Amino acid sequence: MDRLTQEQDAVFPSLDENKFCTPATTLTGETRAEVALTKLETLWFNTGTLCNIACINCYIGSSPTNDALSYISAVEAGRYLDEIASLELGTKEIGFTGGEPFMNPDMIAMAEDALSRGFEVLILTNAMQPMQRKAVSEKLLNLQQKYGDRLTMRVSLDHHGQAFHEVERGANTWNVALKGLDWLSEHGFMLAVAGRTCWSEAEDEARLGYQKLFARRGYKIDANDPAALVLFPEMDTRLDIAEITTSCWSILNVDPAGIMCATSRMVVKRRGEDRPGILPCTVLPFDGDFHMGTTLSESLQVDGGNFHNGAVRLNHPHCARFCVLGGGSCSQATD
Repeated sequence: MDRLTQEQDAVFPSLDENKFCTPATTLTGETRAEVALTKLETLWFNTGTLCNIACINCYIGSSPTNDALSYISAVEAGRYLDEIASLELGTKEIGFTGGEPFMNPDMIAMAEDALSRGFEVLILTNAMQPMQRKAVSEKLLNLQQKYGDRLTMRVSLDHHGQAFHEVERGANTWNVALKGLDWLSEHGFMLAVAGRTCWSEAEDEARLGYQKLFARRGYKIDANDPAALVLFPEMDTRLDIAEITTSCWSILNVDPAGIMCATSRMVVKRRGEDRPGILPCTVLPFDGDFHMGTTLSESLQVDGGNFHNGAVRLNHPHCARFCVLGGGSCSQATD
């Protein structure tokens, strides 16, 4: 049941190696689209690539042994929260992703720091053993009791049925994830779920399937709300995809202000580096060509290469497949 079978590879052509090579122009010589930061609504922290499981198609390759992105510390994260205040950026939401965030020993401390400063906090988790450890769950419950709905837990369920979920995440992962979701639901956490769109299933069919699951389990999640049930498009850099030009905005009727890098940035700490760095979004954690500096201030002014006066040139297949054509965004922040 692997999605990337030989038959699929034959149907979907491979990406032309000459695409996404020149920052300012596409392969056909047209001006490459770019996205300017309108407001830093969400600052993401990648807590590290270590995870308790290894999913087949994890875009970041997280696993129990992949530490390509190191654990970020509460002290390091706090410096960026300080900078948000000093620059008066008006950021609303702090997001944490991984890897599995609850493998990072500073996860609770980082969440509490952000919540105590008045931010909304979104944690992306598989809700499995790292979150369910007694020492973690008790502290997490304390945060929920203190800060209520300003803390949202988004749990990864790759499908509304066990079989496909475990195709992606491995045997015996479904019931453990539901146990974690049950606990979060029973204790009144604000909940969201992240699924995938790779199962040859229409969106309305998928949402109906999740709606039935949520009803059976008693989860207060609206499957028809795109922020409460996020269905992520697939990301496979091997497959062909169109490059996005400036004319595509009107052709596709897409507003660049709605693209993730118009309102988000992500902090990562690569293994072996002394300081974390800034990237334009959550889906390009390893691409050094999208490094925007080590401070938020630097990221606002970066110019050259894949950046033009602080704007992000959409010079990566994920920019097209996930964000522009797929409509993907990791944030929940809204005006």
